[in-house]
Amino acid sequence: MDKSARRGPQCGIIEHMPEVVDVLLRRNGTATFGELRALVTGRAIRSALDGGTIRRIAKGVYSLPAAPDPIAAARAQGGLISHRSAAVLYGFGILELPDKPEVTVPRGQHRRLSPVDCVLHRADEVPSDGFCTSKLRTVLDCARTLPFADGLAVADSALRLRAVDHSQLMVAAAELRGPGSLRARRVAAAADGRAESVLESALRAIIIEEGIPGFEPQVAVQDGSFSARIDLGHRALLIAAETDGFAYHGTRAALARDCRRHVGLTLRGWRLLRFTWEDVMYDREWVVAALRDAIAGSPGHHNVPPAWASRRGAAA
Repeated sequence: MDKSARRGPQCGIIEHMPEVVDVLLRRNGTATFGELRALVTGRAIRSALDGGTIRRIAKGVYSLPAAPDPIAAARAQGGLISHRSAAVLYGFGILELPDKPEVTVPRGQHRRLSPVDCVLHRADEVPSDGFCTSKLRTVLDCARTLPFADGLAVADSALRLRAVDHSQLMVAAAELRGPGSLRARRVAAAADGRAESVLESALRAIIIEEGIPGFEPQVAVQDGSFSARIDLGHRALLIAAETDGFAYHGTRAALARDCRRHVGLTLRGWRLLRFTWEDVMYDREWVVAALRDAIAGSPGHHNVPPAWASRRGAAA
């Protein structure tokens, strides 16, 4: 996704555009009009086309914008595909696609003149796997150079795919030195292969950074014939923080299943807080306020007025 789209609706981007990109990302970059239309509005598709967020590659077929070939960029610079570009090739989840291929070359090597543009990184020794940095090195590079949520999404995905081992990641992060090493160690410590989506990882990153305790990924709720898993559950307070990716709730059958699941969890005492991509990516303050309000209003906690009530009283 381009950087302007990530800044969100307040910057003039049509609010449904991230949903179109999300659908394409989950379908390996391409989809027919019918596949898109089943999940997003026609207006959203037209807006994404007009804004260049997606492109039409054939009649009724759409894709993400073409990006320079990372293999060509790596060869042109005499380096390795690295960072987010390597993460994409390994199939790791990422929150934001790179605008240009990311390539790592030996420190001291001059940039070569080439029509294939790229972001160049430099390092002394880089473990490789073919044209790419190794899977472990790719996770560490993303962890030390990207914002915490982005690095966590890559690390969670790599663990989920069993591309790296958590203890191996912890040891390698502990051995890092230089810029970003502390950030990488923080990502390694927080990484969890139970996370099932990059949006879930991004929400967990907010919870961790805000110091909100008690939430853990993929909490199982089973009772007789009922069974469900909660994205991020607080077992003691029975609070469920859920991420709603539009692609998973865009059909009537999915809506029916989701409603029954919601009712089942509610009957068992769980309170569901459901956050969209736009909420998590563009409205962090509201997400944090909602989580803290839910905790403050839980049984066993002091009866603290929720943040929205306090703001309303102040306005009055």
